[in-house]
Amino acid sequence: MLIRSFESKDQESVVALWESCGLTRPWNDPNDDIERAVRSRESEILVTEIQGQIVASAMVGHDGHRGWMYYVAVDPNRRDEGLGRAIVEAAEAWLTARSMPKSMLMVRSSNLPVIDFYAKQGYKASDVVVLEKWLVQKKDGST
Repeated sequence: MLIRSFESKDQESVVALWESCGLTRPWNDPNDDIERAVRSRESEILVTEIQGQIVASAMVGHDGHRGWMYYVAVDPNRRDEGLGRAIVEAAEAWLTARSMPKSMLMVRSSNLPVIDFYAKQGYKASDVVVLEKWLVQKKDGST
């Protein structure tokens, strides 16, 4: 198992992984998210590779105050092998190396197995409400 930084040759495999894990949405092009992450010095995409295959990922970044993880994914056929824990620990190490005191992530409230996974990693629900406002029209044409 090798955890390493994303390379452009990984893009198709990473997007396919995210789709297989149900992380993509019609209004949010994952290729655009990859492009933004790759361009920023405050973010990185980490991938886990086994025998030449991408089997896990985490997009990690920070806003100068706290760290965030996005697109944490493990190949559905490789669950319960410790890959999720390993990629989360790698993302946390990336944030720690940049002096981020806190790691944050968002999970859909209906995704109880994933919430349980993060609880086992020491994460707790925050007493916050996430608000959003689209500054551009969504890819599906809605606002």
